Amino acid sequence: MSIDWSDLWNDTLIRILPDGAAAPRVLWVALALVAVVVAWPAARRTSRTLVTIVHEAGHAGVGVLVGRRFQGFVVEKDLSGHAVTAGRSRGPGRIATTWAGYPAPAVLGALVVVAALGGLAGPVLVVSLIALVVLLVMSRSVRTVALVVLTIAVTGAVWWFGGQWRAGVVGGVGLALLLGAWDSLGDVARSRGPGQDHRTLAELTPLPAGFWLFTWFLADAAATALALLAVWDAWQAV
Repeated sequence: MSIDWSDLWNDTLIRILPDGAAAPRVLWVALALVAVVVAWPAARRTSRTLVTIVHEAGHAGVGVLVGRRFQGFVVEKDLSGHAVTAGRSRGPGRIATTWAGYPAPAVLGALVVVAALGGLAGPVLVVSLIALVVLLVMSRSVRTVALVVLTIAVTGAVWWFGGQWRAGVVGGVGLALLLGAWDSLGDVARSRGPGQDHRTLAELTPLPAGFWLFTWFLADAAATALALLAVWDAWQAV
């Protein structure tokens, strides 16, 4: 059986290009997906795994932007994570890298919701696949590799086979990331562990740990407001 490379290229291009304005059903799919995450503990746990991956990608991405070297990351059995970047042990770059983890899921989630409801699910999925491949190369444990490979497989399936439901699924994942960002912020606020990011920031700066928690709260709140505005605009079109 021969492959028609022209048809394959056209199919690929169609899946990469923007979809145009999202249909009203997209919003219902997104809301249904996030409702499942809220109501079903197994889905909630799965979403927390994605939140951890995005959290560590936030550390790594900002670290690279400020000139640090991304050396790898792991996701632990308890769904905590750890990204390693090399560079100066103090200074603005280290501060920015340490701060970036907790708001990353909320910021990315909001941008994904806006993009999906605006008809850009295809480009979002392609960029996500590229980023996940980079993270796969930088994974430093068998568990981490398995989780990233699974995420790549699911993302690729949604991109290629999602069809008319693709934008709704992407929007729902964005909302789930937002929900997970608030969950993780609550967890770290209740934690008394000495190695938490806000306590590390307190050691790196003259500002107390509570100040850094508040900045994450503001970032999550701003991201949530942006996503809710996009949802409201889509609701108006239903």
